[in-house]
Parts: sequence; C-alpha cells; structure tokens
Amino acid sequence: MSSNNLIKEVNYTVETMSLQGLACGNKASETNIVLCLHGWLDNAASFLPLLPYLQQNLPNKHIIAIDWPGHGCSTHRSLDAHYHFIDWVYDLLQLFELNKWQQVDIVAHSMGGMVASAFAAAFPEKVKSLTLIDSIGFISAKAEQTTQQLRDGMLSRFKSNTKKLNNKQKKLHPNPESAIKARVAISDLKYEQAKVLVERGLLKEELGYSWRSDTRLRNTSPYRMTLKQAKQFIRDIKCPVQLIYGSKGMDMVSSGIDIFGSLFDQFSSHKLIGGHHVHMEQPEKTAELVKYFLAE
Repeated sequence: MSSNNLIKEVNYTVETMSLQGLACGNKASETNIVLCLHGWLDNAASFLPLLPYLQQNLPNKHIIAIDWPGHGCSTHRSLDAHYHFIDWVYDLLQLFELNKWQQVDIVAHSMGGMVASAFAAAFPEKVKSLTLIDSIGFISAKAEQTTQQLRDGMLSRFKSNTKKLNNKQKKLHPNPESAIKARVAISDLKYEQAKVLVERGLLKEELGYSWRSDTRLRNTSPYRMTLKQAKQFIRDIKCPVQLIYGSKGMDMVSSGIDIFGSLFDQFSSHKLIGGHHVHMEQPEKTAELVKYFLAE
C-alpha cells in the first residue's frame, strides 16, 4: 500500500531543540492523537510502512511519528548534555505540554516502548492506551553492578566528547547504497526496510554520506535501574497495554512477557511472524491489531 503523498513533515520546537517528524490522518482531530515512537538509532521512517494502514483503519485519528533528539532530522542535544534514558521522558512531557495534548494513544517500538512505558507510569493522565512493538519492560541490572556501570558510562562519555572536541571526522559512505548495506549487515532488517530508515538517516556531505544520528547515542549508559525499580514502573501503568512482537524478535521480549506481563493492570499480547521490526514487515496486520485494540 502506498500513500506517502498523504504523509507530511511536522516540526515541534521544544526549549532548545527542534523535533521533526511525519504525520498523516485527520489533522483537525487534535484530541484524537496516535503518537508513534521509534527505537534506538532508528527514526520516524520506521513507521512509514505502517502509517498508511493506520490512516486507513483510524480515519478519525491524527497520527504523528517523531524523530527522537539526536535521531533522524531532529536536532542533537548540546555538547554539555547527554542522552540519559529519563531525559527521553522529559522530551515527551515537553511535546505534550507544547501541544496541550490531554490523552494520547501511543504506539512505540523497542527503546520507544521503554520510554513510553516510563512516561505512562509517571503521567497516567496523559496516556489513553499503549501499544508496545517488540518491547516490554526495561533493561535492568543488579544493584551490585551500579559502580562499574557508572565508571563505564563516564569513560565512554569522556571518550566520545574528546572526539567531538577534536572534530574527529565521522565515517563517510560513498553513496546511500553503501549505508543501506551496512545497516542490513548489523540487523535483521531486509534491504527494503533498511532503505526506508537509511534514507531519512543520512546526511549528504561534500565527500560522501554520514549518519545524521548523534554518535553520543552509542555511549554506555552510566546507570541502569534495578529489576525491582523496573517492575514498579510497570505496576504504575494504569492504561490498557497491548504487546505486538515478532516470532524472531528480541529474546528479551519473550523473557519480558514472563517477568512483566502479569504486572500490568490490563495486558494482551500478539505474536506476528517477523523480526524486531515486525511493524515494518507486517504493517497491515499491525494496523489491524491497533485498530481493534483502540476500539475496545
């Protein structure tokens, strides 16, 4: 299904950053928002295969997919800032306050699902429903690992910032084809799916093509929540939650169902044939599941 001509670029200015994104559907329906949140090192184009089907199945909804800061076409955080997990939650809060959104249905993939889960727990009045795509719960660590995690995170940050201050040149690809093949090589994405993501994620420079994403996104996190903290977030989510996951998706999702599934107030799950980006592989079936879920 192709109706990309109905998908428009959108832009939101929050404090010092510009959040770019893609939108379609009923723009006049500002009280019926479906917000799509992509995963780590992806961008809003992760939802391009899905958006036309969501638009068809949800004709009264305004569907918006954003690029997280440091991803896609959104601006990077300043040099004295970092990409802490909790800061993504603040990005969402700013976006909601800017647009005066009351209650929103969220569809979120991978890292986006983790951020959306934390947001739904902390701000239950702002989230009507939550659809998680190959994502459930949080990455956690044992309390005994806290000090080593901090050390590793600080050293990673120092190394990354030193490179930026020294203006170390990013690796360049000679053409988009090279970048697409590189993305395919390190993921379970098929060529066409990688192409969709890479086209939005590349920046043309004089000597070649570089990734738009901020290199600091690859820094080691200086902290991880404990499993007890992660479970508490899940217990505090009050909206209905559905999980759509791939039969060949992330192993942590399968184990996460056992760890976190029973902690939600209202939870259902659906397995589709596919990998971690199952919403790109099975956009029509994913959209149908979202439609039925919201109708309930």
